[in-house]
Amino acid sequence: MESLQNIDLNQIWAEYWPIIMSGAMKVLGAILVLVIGLRIAGWLANLVRKRTMDRPGVDQTLAGFFASLVRWFVTAAVIIATLQVFGVQATSFVAVLGALTLAIGLSLQGALGNIASGVMIMLFRPYKIGDFVEIDGATGTVKDINLFQTNLATIDNVKVIIPNTQAIDGAIKNYSGFATRRCDITFGIDYDDDMDKAIAIIRSLAEADERVLSDPEPFVKVVNLGDSSVDIQARLWCKASDLWDLKFFLTKAVKEEFDKQGISIPFPHRTLVQKAANE
Repeated sequence: MESLQNIDLNQIWAEYWPIIMSGAMKVLGAILVLVIGLRIAGWLANLVRKRTMDRPGVDQTLAGFFASLVRWFVTAAVIIATLQVFGVQATSFVAVLGALTLAIGLSLQGALGNIASGVMIMLFRPYKIGDFVEIDGATGTVKDINLFQTNLATIDNVKVIIPNTQAIDGAIKNYSGFATRRCDITFGIDYDDDMDKAIAIIRSLAEADERVLSDPEPFVKVVNLGDSSVDIQARLWCKASDLWDLKFFLTKAVKEEFDKQGISIPFPHRTLVQKAANE
């Protein structure tokens, strides 16, 4: 009985051992193809990013987008190659993929729309990495643009993720779109103060600042007669990168000079009237 069992086990082992070994080799081969392929995909993506950025006239935005495309295409090729290790022919895979395209397309309309919008962003270039923008109500610096989304960092360094469909469909304000911007600063002075003197002070400080461009010429004029102040506005052109520093500096400098020259900046007052008890 024992010899019969041994014979049966030996026969079973001899019959299924080649199948087990073949399956194990396929699994091992698939793992090797997958691991090596994914490493190659990452290496090629980094190579494309580096080589693209080395070319003159190509910025980081396009480099990252091309690298993302290469990574996705190579990864897809690796998956197909892995399936072929298990005997799935590429033609069969393509046929199955074609049959699933409609269902996948219907279920992933948003994702496919984001990819199409990402391509449009790359083609029309409404913004690029490093630009300070307002997109879909969010304001910040563009940190990354990929196939599916645009990532912003707000002024207080909060990460905002915007799907590309929303980014391309709405209004986009690109504050870095032009090399120069206009800096508007309004100062209110008392009605009893000398308007021409205040204008001269503001103009003098503006023209003395190297960040203020001479063309277009600085505009400093009375723009409004308010309830409690005469409003003088300075419209100064500068480099886009200098706008906020210039605005903060001149606001402080003009206030200090107004104090020295005896020009007051009005602020709300409250008058209390007290009546006698017998009135």
